[in-house]
Amino acid sequence: MNKLLLTLALLAGVISSNAADKNGFGEILSVKKIWDAGKHNAFTDLIRFKGKWYCTFREADDHVGGDGKLRVLESKDGETWTSAALLAEEGIDLRDPKLCITPDNWLMITAGGSVYRGTKTLQGRQPRVAFSRDGHIWTPTQRVLGEGDWLWRVTWHKGRAYGVSYDTTPLPAGAKDSAGRGEEWKLKFVESLDGVNYHLVTTLAVPDRPNETTLRFLKNGDCVALVRREGTKEHPDKHAWIGVAQAPYKEWSWKPAGVQIGGPNFIPLPDGRMVAAGRQYNPSPVGAKTFLGAMDLASVKPQLIFPSAGDNSYPGLVWEKKILWMSYYASHEGKTSIYLAKVKLN
Repeated sequence: MNKLLLTLALLAGVISSNAADKNGFGEILSVKKIWDAGKHNAFTDLIRFKGKWYCTFREADDHVGGDGKLRVLESKDGETWTSAALLAEEGIDLRDPKLCITPDNWLMITAGGSVYRGTKTLQGRQPRVAFSRDGHIWTPTQRVLGEGDWLWRVTWHKGRAYGVSYDTTPLPAGAKDSAGRGEEWKLKFVESLDGVNYHLVTTLAVPDRPNETTLRFLKNGDCVALVRREGTKEHPDKHAWIGVAQAPYKEWSWKPAGVQIGGPNFIPLPDGRMVAAGRQYNPSPVGAKTFLGAMDLASVKPQLIFPSAGDNSYPGLVWEKKILWMSYYASHEGKTSIYLAKVKLN
Protein backbone atom coordinates (compact mmCIF):
# COMPACT_ATOMS: atom_id res chain seq x y z
CA MET A 1 0.00 0.00 0.00
CA ASN A 2 2.83 2.39 0.88
CA LYS A 3 4.57 1.61 -2.40
CA LEU A 4 1.33 2.30 -4.26
CA LEU A 5 0.86 5.64 -2.53
CA LEU A 6 4.45 6.57 -3.25
CA THR A 7 4.05 5.65 -6.92
CA LEU A 8 0.85 7.69 -7.17
CA ALA A 9 2.49 10.64 -5.45
CA LEU A 10 5.46 10.53 -7.81
CA LEU A 11 3.13 10.24 -10.79
CA ALA A 12 1.07 13.18 -9.55
CA GLY A 13 4.24 15.20 -9.20
CA VAL A 14 5.23 14.45 -12.79
CA ILE A 15 1.77 15.36 -14.06
CA SER A 16 1.76 18.58 -12.00
CA SER A 17 5.21 19.51 -13.26
CA ASN A 18 4.25 18.84 -16.86
CA ALA A 19 1.07 20.88 -16.45
CA ALA A 20 3.05 23.82 -15.11
CA ASP A 21 5.45 23.52 -18.04
CA LYS A 22 3.06 22.49 -20.80
CA ASN A 23 4.43 25.09 -23.21
CA GLY A 24 8.04 23.96 -22.78
CA PHE A 25 9.14 27.49 -21.88
CA GLY A 26 9.46 27.26 -18.11
CA GLU A 27 7.56 27.31 -14.85
CA ILE A 28 6.71 29.83 -12.16
CA LEU A 29 8.47 28.78 -8.97
CA SER A 30 6.98 31.41 -6.66
CA VAL A 31 5.09 34.70 -6.51
CA LYS A 32 5.24 36.83 -3.37
CA LYS A 33 3.78 40.21 -2.46
CA ILE A 34 6.63 42.40 -1.17
CA TRP A 35 4.92 45.81 -0.72
CA ASP A 36 1.46 47.36 -0.48
CA ALA A 37 1.91 50.25 1.96
CA GLY A 38 1.07 53.02 -0.50
CA LYS A 39 -2.43 53.79 -1.79
CA HIS A 40 -1.28 53.04 -5.34
CA ASN A 41 1.94 51.05 -5.80
CA ALA A 42 2.98 50.62 -9.42
CA PHE A 43 5.54 50.66 -12.27
CA THR A 44 8.39 48.53 -10.98
CA ASP A 45 11.98 47.77 -11.79
CA LEU A 46 14.48 45.34 -10.26
CA ILE A 47 18.27 45.12 -10.09
CA ARG A 48 21.13 43.35 -8.33
CA PHE A 49 23.69 45.85 -6.94
CA LYS A 50 26.69 45.26 -4.65
CA GLY A 51 25.40 41.88 -3.50
CA LYS A 52 21.88 43.10 -2.67
CA TRP A 53 18.51 43.29 -4.40
CA TYR A 54 16.83 46.62 -5.13
CA CYS A 55 13.27 47.12 -6.31
CA THR A 56 11.86 50.53 -7.16
CA PHE A 57 8.34 51.71 -7.99
CA ARG A 58 6.01 54.71 -7.74
CA GLU A 59 3.81 55.41 -4.73
CA ALA A 60 0.89 57.80 -5.19
CA ASP A 61 -2.81 58.27 -4.55
CA ASP A 62 -3.86 56.97 -7.96
CA HIS A 63 -2.60 55.80 -11.36
CA VAL A 64 -2.47 59.37 -12.66
CA GLY A 65 -2.08 62.73 -10.96
CA GLY A 66 -0.78 63.89 -7.61
CA ASP A 67 2.84 64.01 -6.49
CA GLY A 68 4.11 60.50 -7.10
CA LYS A 69 7.15 59.42 -5.09
CA LEU A 70 9.78 56.81 -5.91
CA ARG A 71 10.14 54.07 -3.31
CA VAL A 72 13.33 51.99 -3.25
CA LEU A 73 13.25 48.62 -1.46
CA GLU A 74 16.33 46.67 -0.42
CA SER A 75 16.84 42.98 0.35
CA LYS A 76 19.85 40.82 1.14
CA ASP A 77 18.19 37.55 0.18
CA GLY A 78 15.22 38.48 -2.01
CA GLU A 79 12.83 37.29 0.70
CA THR A 80 12.76 40.05 3.34
CA TRP A 81 12.40 43.58 1.95
CA THR A 82 12.77 46.93 3.70
CA SER A 83 12.46 50.51 2.52
CA ALA A 84 15.84 52.02 1.67
CA ALA A 85 14.73 55.39 0.27
CA LEU A 86 11.80 57.54 -0.84
CA LEU A 87 12.56 60.09 -3.56
CA ALA A 88 10.19 63.04 -3.92
CA GLU A 89 10.02 66.41 -5.63
CA GLU A 90 7.40 68.96 -4.63
CA GLY A 91 4.74 69.52 -7.27
CA ILE A 92 6.10 66.73 -9.48
CA ASP A 93 4.65 63.29 -10.19
CA LEU A 94 7.75 61.08 -10.39
CA ARG A 95 6.76 58.05 -12.48
CA ASP A 96 8.03 54.80 -13.98
CA PRO A 97 11.39 54.56 -12.19
CA LYS A 98 14.01 52.40 -13.91
CA LEU A 99 17.27 51.15 -12.37
CA CYS A 100 20.68 50.72 -13.94
CA ILE A 101 24.35 50.73 -12.85
CA THR A 102 26.79 53.30 -14.20
CA PRO A 103 30.31 52.38 -15.35
CA ASP A 104 31.75 53.91 -12.14
CA ASN A 105 29.42 51.74 -10.02
CA TRP A 106 26.67 54.15 -9.01
CA LEU A 107 23.08 52.98 -8.82
CA MET A 108 21.03 55.18 -11.15
CA ILE A 109 17.31 55.88 -11.36
CA THR A 110 15.64 57.27 -14.47
CA ALA A 111 12.05 58.49 -14.11
CA GLY A 112 9.40 60.63 -15.68
CA GLY A 113 8.62 63.97 -14.05
CA SER A 114 5.02 64.96 -14.77
CA VAL A 115 3.14 68.08 -13.69
CA TYR A 116 -0.61 67.96 -13.00
CA ARG A 117 -1.19 70.94 -10.65
CA GLY A 118 -4.03 69.25 -8.81
CA THR A 119 -5.74 67.94 -11.95
CA LYS A 120 -5.80 64.68 -13.90
CA THR A 121 -4.64 66.50 -17.04
CA LEU A 122 -0.95 66.54 -17.88
CA GLN A 123 0.37 70.11 -17.71
CA GLY A 124 3.99 69.36 -18.56
CA ARG A 125 6.83 66.89 -18.05
CA GLN A 126 10.58 66.37 -18.20
CA PRO A 127 12.70 63.29 -17.33
CA ARG A 128 14.59 63.02 -14.03
CA VAL A 129 17.69 61.11 -12.92
CA ALA A 130 19.24 60.45 -9.50
CA PHE A 131 22.29 58.51 -8.32
CA SER A 132 23.30 56.56 -5.20
CA ARG A 133 26.36 54.70 -3.90
CA ASP A 134 24.40 52.50 -1.49
CA GLY A 135 20.69 52.61 -2.46
CA HIS A 136 19.90 54.68 0.65
CA ILE A 137 21.34 58.15 0.07
CA TRP A 138 20.47 59.63 -3.32
CA THR A 139 21.45 62.77 -5.14
CA PRO A 140 18.56 65.22 -5.67
CA THR A 141 16.50 64.40 -8.74
CA GLN A 142 17.69 66.48 -11.66
CA ARG A 143 16.16 67.26 -15.04
CA VAL A 144 17.55 65.83 -18.26
CA LEU A 145 16.71 66.36 -21.92
CA GLY A 146 13.90 68.86 -22.54
CA GLU A 147 10.32 69.78 -21.77
CA GLY A 148 7.93 67.19 -23.20
CA ASP A 149 10.50 64.39 -23.29
CA TRP A 150 10.15 61.08 -21.46
CA LEU A 151 13.36 59.09 -21.25
CA TRP A 152 11.69 55.83 -20.30
CA ARG A 153 14.69 53.59 -19.63
CA VAL A 154 18.48 53.84 -19.82
CA THR A 155 20.82 50.96 -20.71
CA TRP A 156 24.61 51.27 -20.40
CA HIS A 157 26.89 49.79 -23.06
CA LYS A 158 30.65 50.30 -23.41
CA GLY A 159 30.68 53.32 -21.12
CA ARG A 160 27.70 55.10 -22.65
CA ALA A 161 24.08 55.41 -21.57
CA TYR A 162 21.56 54.77 -24.32
CA GLY A 163 17.85 55.37 -24.18
CA VAL A 164 14.75 56.27 -26.16
CA SER A 165 12.75 59.37 -25.32
CA TYR A 166 9.23 59.82 -26.58
CA ASP A 167 7.37 63.10 -26.95
CA THR A 168 3.58 63.24 -27.19
CA THR A 169 3.43 66.97 -27.95
CA PRO A 170 0.77 67.30 -30.68
CA LEU A 171 1.92 68.22 -34.16
CA PRO A 172 0.61 71.56 -35.50
CA ALA A 173 -2.83 71.37 -37.06
CA GLY A 174 -2.65 69.70 -40.44
CA ALA A 175 1.02 68.73 -40.05
CA LYS A 176 2.34 65.28 -40.92
CA ASP A 177 5.33 63.35 -39.70
CA SER A 178 8.16 62.03 -41.90
CA ALA A 179 5.99 59.10 -42.95
CA GLY A 180 3.21 61.41 -44.05
CA ARG A 181 0.97 60.61 -41.11
CA GLY A 182 -0.69 62.89 -38.62
CA GLU A 183 -1.51 62.22 -34.97
CA GLU A 184 2.07 61.02 -34.41
CA TRP A 185 4.44 61.02 -31.43
CA LYS A 186 8.19 61.53 -31.75
CA LEU A 187 10.70 58.83 -30.80
CA LYS A 188 14.35 59.82 -30.24
CA PHE A 189 17.36 57.53 -29.73
CA VAL A 190 19.81 59.34 -27.44
CA GLU A 191 23.16 58.66 -25.75
CA SER A 192 25.17 60.10 -22.87
CA LEU A 193 28.61 59.70 -21.31
CA ASP A 194 27.46 60.63 -17.79
CA GLY A 195 23.76 59.77 -17.65
CA VAL A 196 22.85 63.46 -17.37
CA ASN A 197 23.80 65.18 -20.64
CA TYR A 198 22.24 63.49 -23.66
CA HIS A 199 22.52 64.12 -27.37
CA LEU A 200 20.42 62.86 -30.25
CA VAL A 201 21.81 59.93 -32.25
CA THR A 202 18.81 59.49 -34.54
CA THR A 203 15.04 59.59 -34.67
CA LEU A 204 13.29 56.22 -34.92
CA ALA A 205 10.81 55.76 -37.74
CA VAL A 206 8.18 53.86 -35.74
CA PRO A 207 4.65 54.93 -36.69
CA ASP A 208 1.34 55.09 -34.86
CA ARG A 209 2.19 56.76 -31.55
CA PRO A 210 5.22 54.85 -30.27
CA ASN A 211 6.20 55.42 -26.64
CA GLU A 212 7.65 53.18 -23.87
CA THR A 213 10.86 51.60 -25.16
CA THR A 214 13.43 49.21 -23.68
CA LEU A 215 16.89 48.86 -25.24
CA ARG A 216 19.27 45.95 -24.75
CA PHE A 217 22.61 45.05 -26.35
CA LEU A 218 23.54 41.64 -27.73
CA LYS A 219 26.95 40.00 -27.41
CA ASN A 220 27.83 41.09 -30.95
CA GLY A 221 27.15 44.73 -30.03
CA ASP A 222 23.84 45.05 -31.86
CA CYS A 223 21.18 47.11 -30.12
CA VAL A 224 17.64 45.74 -29.88
CA ALA A 225 14.58 47.86 -29.09
CA LEU A 226 11.12 46.78 -27.94
CA VAL A 227 8.61 49.61 -28.48
CA ARG A 228 5.05 50.01 -27.26
CA ARG A 229 2.61 51.54 -29.77
CA GLU A 230 -0.82 53.04 -29.14
CA GLY A 231 -2.13 53.14 -32.69
CA THR A 232 -4.18 55.95 -34.25
CA LYS A 233 -7.68 56.36 -35.61
CA GLU A 234 -6.30 55.96 -39.13
CA HIS A 235 -4.04 53.03 -38.19
CA PRO A 236 -5.43 51.29 -35.06
CA ASP A 237 -2.81 48.51 -34.97
CA LYS A 238 -1.23 48.53 -31.48
CA HIS A 239 1.26 45.68 -31.79
CA ALA A 240 4.67 46.42 -30.31
CA TRP A 241 7.61 46.74 -32.70
CA ILE A 242 11.06 45.15 -32.46
CA GLY A 243 14.02 47.04 -33.89
CA VAL A 244 17.67 46.11 -34.37
CA ALA A 245 20.69 48.23 -35.32
CA GLN A 246 24.45 47.89 -35.54
CA ALA A 247 26.78 50.52 -34.10
CA PRO A 248 26.64 53.52 -34.37
CA TYR A 249 22.89 52.75 -34.16
CA LYS A 250 21.66 55.16 -36.80
CA GLU A 251 20.18 52.64 -39.23
CA TRP A 252 17.35 50.49 -37.86
CA SER A 253 15.25 47.65 -39.22
CA TRP A 254 11.82 46.96 -37.73
CA LYS A 255 9.33 44.13 -37.42
CA PRO A 256 5.99 43.85 -35.58
CA ALA A 257 6.14 41.74 -32.42
CA GLY A 258 2.70 40.24 -33.04
CA VAL A 259 1.27 41.32 -29.68
CA GLN A 260 0.32 44.54 -27.90
CA ILE A 261 2.56 45.14 -24.88
CA GLY A 262 2.28 47.66 -22.04
CA GLY A 263 5.38 48.41 -19.95
CA PRO A 264 7.64 46.38 -22.29
CA ASN A 265 10.81 44.87 -20.87
CA PHE A 266 13.19 42.16 -22.07
CA ILE A 267 16.66 40.80 -21.37
CA PRO A 268 19.13 38.62 -23.29
CA LEU A 269 20.16 35.45 -21.44
CA PRO A 270 23.73 34.06 -21.27
CA ASP A 271 22.86 31.36 -23.83
CA GLY A 272 21.72 33.95 -26.38
CA ARG A 273 17.96 33.60 -25.90
CA MET A 274 15.82 36.63 -25.08
CA VAL A 275 12.82 36.76 -22.75
CA ALA A 276 10.25 39.54 -22.69
CA ALA A 277 7.58 40.61 -20.22
CA GLY A 278 4.86 43.20 -19.93
CA ARG A 279 1.11 43.72 -19.96
CA GLN A 280 -0.84 41.52 -22.34
CA TYR A 281 -4.18 42.95 -23.43
CA ASN A 282 -6.92 40.31 -23.56
CA PRO A 283 -10.63 40.60 -24.37
CA SER A 284 -13.06 40.63 -21.44
CA PRO A 285 -13.67 38.90 -19.13
CA VAL A 286 -9.98 37.91 -18.94
CA GLY A 287 -8.65 41.44 -19.41
CA ALA A 288 -5.07 42.62 -18.99
CA LYS A 289 -2.52 40.21 -17.51
CA THR A 290 1.21 40.26 -16.76
CA PHE A 291 3.09 37.83 -19.00
CA LEU A 292 6.55 36.42 -19.64
CA GLY A 293 7.61 34.72 -22.85
CA ALA A 294 10.19 34.05 -25.52
CA MET A 295 11.38 36.87 -27.76
CA ASP A 296 13.43 36.97 -30.93
CA LEU A 297 14.11 39.67 -33.49
CA ALA A 298 10.72 39.12 -35.13
CA SER A 299 8.24 38.26 -32.37
CA VAL A 300 7.24 38.11 -28.72
CA LYS A 301 5.28 35.08 -27.54
CA PRO A 302 3.52 35.32 -24.15
CA GLN A 303 3.88 31.91 -22.48
CA LEU A 304 3.58 32.31 -18.72
CA ILE A 305 0.77 34.34 -17.14
CA PHE A 306 1.22 35.63 -13.58
CA PRO A 307 -1.39 36.32 -10.89
CA SER A 308 -2.64 39.73 -12.03
CA ALA A 309 -5.64 41.71 -13.18
CA GLY A 310 -6.78 45.22 -14.00
CA ASP A 311 -4.03 47.76 -13.34
CA ASN A 312 -0.87 45.63 -13.63
CA SER A 313 2.50 44.78 -15.23
CA TYR A 314 5.58 47.03 -15.73
CA PRO A 315 8.04 44.27 -14.83
CA GLY A 316 11.68 44.38 -13.82
CA LEU A 317 13.84 41.45 -14.95
CA VAL A 318 17.08 40.00 -13.54
CA TRP A 319 18.82 36.72 -14.42
CA GLU A 320 20.57 35.36 -11.32
CA LYS A 321 22.03 31.87 -10.84
CA LYS A 322 19.91 30.32 -13.60
CA ILE A 323 16.67 31.77 -12.16
CA LEU A 324 14.74 34.64 -13.71
CA TRP A 325 13.58 37.12 -11.06
CA MET A 326 10.72 39.42 -11.99
CA SER A 327 9.13 42.32 -10.13
CA TYR A 328 5.73 43.58 -11.23
CA TYR A 329 2.58 45.18 -9.84
CA ALA A 330 -1.02 44.07 -9.99
CA SER A 331 -4.45 44.80 -8.51
CA HIS A 332 -6.00 41.31 -8.48
CA GLU A 333 -6.03 41.27 -4.65
CA GLY A 334 -7.99 44.49 -4.33
CA LYS A 335 -5.33 47.22 -4.52
CA THR A 336 -2.22 47.77 -6.59
CA SER A 337 0.63 45.96 -4.85
CA ILE A 338 4.21 44.99 -5.67
CA TYR A 339 5.05 41.34 -6.36
CA LEU A 340 8.24 39.35 -6.87
CA ALA A 341 8.21 36.19 -8.99
CA LYS A 342 10.87 33.56 -9.61
CA VAL A 343 10.83 31.56 -12.81
CA LYS A 344 12.78 28.52 -13.90
CA LEU A 345 13.31 28.45 -17.66
CA ASN A 346 13.92 25.33 -19.71
